[in-house]
Amino acid sequence: MATEPESTDADAETDSPHAGAPDAYHDLLDRYRQATYLNDAGMLLSWDQQTMMPEGGTPARSKQQSALSSVQHETLTADAVGDRLDELVDADLTAEQSAVVREIRREYEREAAVPGDLVERISEETSNALPVWEEAREASDWARFAPTVETLLDLKREYAEHIDPDADPYAVLFADYEPCLDLEVADRVLTRLREELVPIIDAIADSGVTLAEDAFDGEYDPDTQEAVARDALDELGYPWDHGRLDRSTHPFSTGTQFDARVTTRFDPANPVDALSSTIHEFGHATYTLGLRQDEYGTPLGSHRGLSVHESQSRLWENHVGRSQAWWERFLPTFQEQFPSGEGLSARDAYEAANQVYDDNPIRVEADELTYHMHIVLRYEIEQALVAGDLDVDEVPAVWNEKMEEYLGFRPETDAMGCLQDIHWSHGSFGYFPTYTLGSVMAAQLYAAAEDDIDDLEGRINAGEFEPLHDWLTENVHHHGAAHETNDLLEEATGEAFTADYFLDYVREKYGALYDLDL
Repeated sequence: MATEPESTDADAETDSPHAGAPDAYHDLLDRYRQATYLNDAGMLLSWDQQTMMPEGGTPARSKQQSALSSVQHETLTADAVGDRLDELVDADLTAEQSAVVREIRREYEREAAVPGDLVERISEETSNALPVWEEAREASDWARFAPTVETLLDLKREYAEHIDPDADPYAVLFADYEPCLDLEVADRVLTRLREELVPIIDAIADSGVTLAEDAFDGEYDPDTQEAVARDALDELGYPWDHGRLDRSTHPFSTGTQFDARVTTRFDPANPVDALSSTIHEFGHATYTLGLRQDEYGTPLGSHRGLSVHESQSRLWENHVGRSQAWWERFLPTFQEQFPSGEGLSARDAYEAANQVYDDNPIRVEADELTYHMHIVLRYEIEQALVAGDLDVDEVPAVWNEKMEEYLGFRPETDAMGCLQDIHWSHGSFGYFPTYTLGSVMAAQLYAAAEDDIDDLEGRINAGEFEPLHDWLTENVHHHGAAHETNDLLEEATGEAFTADYFLDYVREKYGALYDLDL
């Protein structure tokens, strides 16, 4: 998936996209690279904290993260960076060089607006917040986590105020994760899905069709599940010399195009959850590994934002990992690890992996349809929290009310409700809409890949994943941040960003599963 670096210095190649640029451009790029390397070191410390660090290590880790964040901020916002950007305003640059300057300018202007001491405080508080969230989740007690959320909200409101005092602070925070599509686009997509998915979910509930919901009933040893997850990564082509699989409270992926790691978690009663989560995180990792190695540290070697990142994880999780072609291919491997499943058919496994149920409180375990009601719920609560229209202490009650409104039931505990996601411990207010945007993008990209790749479903069934890897690398990964989000989608699919493909995919797939004319 990842290509070998062409040179230890991208500028050494005569065909480098940076060749022939002014000295100011090269100096700007050198400074940006240093900031990127510091940021990536911080990501590695965060990975360690969530997977391997002893519980007592938090006080030191918080200080380490704070120090790294401070130096990274100072490096990116140094006067010399602003000076170089000013020098390049009217410079004669190629399209790729202009894109590099555009992306660095975007980051510089946002970071330069934020005082360094605030950056340090946010970093330290989020590092301290992780064990607080873990303990509160274990105890299923929102009250233990609420003061931390209040602190992080205050810090992130202050952060947004520095960046743009005249803008909606939630829109400012959202732009940290999706810098190219504004919040109105996210709101429009979420509104459309809420309006069009709810009738489909209701029709499925009234259909009287029962899928093989009990196909995976039983107890599944977590260690054996991990072996299954590793088998799945092998099948998909995950390069172990550039990554690793570990366990974490909340599944995630992090890394660079040289080292992209994935984590998952295991429920003894639900082996499909761990498998789906692993494939989801693989999608993130394969995007990261598909970025240009010779552009590591530059915007051309950086991802295009979390909506595009989520499109890759959701594409592999849903369009591949939930497909019948996948289960026909992978079920024998699953049965080798769990002989108790010998009587299971690929069709049963496919149905079990795609059943629609509106009584599941856990977002990461939700089906493809109700999943987006989970996102709408979080989106609305986050907006109210950031605006100050909702008190932190009221979150459990409002969460449960919205869960009942959108999905028809109330979570039994805080752990199954408002404490299930890790994001607020990271201070990641504004992140959740990218999950739905990414799902919608995934359908559009997969439809384009199907048009370009002969018999894509048959290739998946045969275990031939290289054509899809190659298509995504060519059309998404290797572009890095050279294009803005909508331009990237137009380049890849020939059309602007649209929810049409996602809704067409949903109607075709679930209409067939539940014998409905959707």
